[in-house]
Amino acid sequence: STMRERKTTDPPHSSTNLSEGKEKLRLKQEVGLISGVSLIAGTMIGSGIFMSPEWVLHHMGNPASSLLIWAACGLLAVFGALSYAELGTIIKESGGEYIYILRIFGSFPAFLFAYTSVILVRPAGLAAVCLSFAEYAVAPFYPGCSSPQVVIKCTAAACILLLTIINCLNVRLATSVMNIFTAAKLMALLVIVVGGLVLLAKGQTQSFQNGFQGTNARIGAVGVAFYQGLWSYDGWNNLNYVTEELKKPEVTLPRAVMIAIPLVTCLYLLVNVSYLAAMTPSELLSSGAVAVTWGLMSLSVALSTFGSSNGTFFSGGRVCYIAAREGHMPDILSMAHVRRLTPSPALMFTSVMSLIMIISGNFTSIVNFFSFIAWLFYGMTISGLLYLKIKKPELPRSYKVPIIIPIIVLIAAVYLVLAPIIDQPQIEILYIIAFIFSGIILYFPLVRFKCHPRFLQTVTLHLQLFLEVAPTTKDTD
Repeated sequence: STMRERKTTDPPHSSTNLSEGKEKLRLKQEVGLISGVSLIAGTMIGSGIFMSPEWVLHHMGNPASSLLIWAACGLLAVFGALSYAELGTIIKESGGEYIYILRIFGSFPAFLFAYTSVILVRPAGLAAVCLSFAEYAVAPFYPGCSSPQVVIKCTAAACILLLTIINCLNVRLATSVMNIFTAAKLMALLVIVVGGLVLLAKGQTQSFQNGFQGTNARIGAVGVAFYQGLWSYDGWNNLNYVTEELKKPEVTLPRAVMIAIPLVTCLYLLVNVSYLAAMTPSELLSSGAVAVTWGLMSLSVALSTFGSSNGTFFSGGRVCYIAAREGHMPDILSMAHVRRLTPSPALMFTSVMSLIMIISGNFTSIVNFFSFIAWLFYGMTISGLLYLKIKKPELPRSYKVPIIIPIIVLIAAVYLVLAPIIDQPQIEILYIIAFIFSGIILYFPLVRFKCHPRFLQTVTLHLQLFLEVAPTTKDTD
């Protein structure tokens, strides 16, 4: 295509400069152990811990079994991240699941992942976080009653537009926002934990009496409870999206995982105990934003969720950018702004898709469908690791996870995908599966046979001029 030719005919120095700028943007070989731990924990501790507890309790039926779900989710996140750590030491490229599926299974399944992730999964994740931010941000203006949905959705949309401007203007500004708001979220959680421990010390333990009474053990209910809990742990695989930028990835990746995820798991369990110390289960179930009911200022939680949405947005464009770099997305999405050196086309595209998600859905449905697709592809990625362990044991790898761990993760992934379908089938799941395979219609003409309509080349050139973006080259060092 014209854009492919443009990439090869641009002056060498301009391409190189852009590439170098992009690598600085992507923190080239600057992520050490402490930064890796911060990246994982900072992304995981987002809106989920403030929104999901009531839904886990709702589906499980009592406090004790809901706490078991939270602990099991943490263990599963550790196992998944350790499995990904081995993959990251075999395939030392950024891109997470996309690059692993591409290198192990080939172009077609990788395209389906990128297509689904860029159009649906990543924007849905961002929409869910921004909706939770909006719920906390507007709660003080509607004391004693629930906030109108139209106000929540408009606030969430404004949040996405603000994040788009921040991330397109300056990468350093975006990372500074992430650091500041990470501190805010840690303060908010620590206040909840300390307050809950004080209440427990004073004898407020009524929520834990007969803790397992009325447990809902239906296969589908447990699966959906896992979905809600695992949403709060989303981000356990974030370090694999920046493998190319890690210092000594063979050491940093597994160590960061083993520090960050158990730390977050303990914090989540303590937060849930604090919620139940401050409220009865029925009070928690009737709360749309539990931390506000608990007594924490909603402003603190809104700041926390805004920081998390910024991190989600920042990493959300990465799969889009890398897929475009590999030829699986339009060329315009692999370009960077010529002066600001930000992947603005990919960020803008993610923003538009997230706005559509906000208009069409609510927090609970978004989380369930996000989790269904995510664990479908997590399972595929883990099966790729098992294939490499069994069929290609000779591949050099500095870190090996015991084979039983990816097997457990694969079984969990199969359960999480199938349980809600078997127990309580929803027509929306069929729509999602149909959407994933609708990528076939695009893959063969556009990717396999490279049949690009001439007008698309013209559109790309005009967008390139309008957005002031230029192609980048892949770092092969």
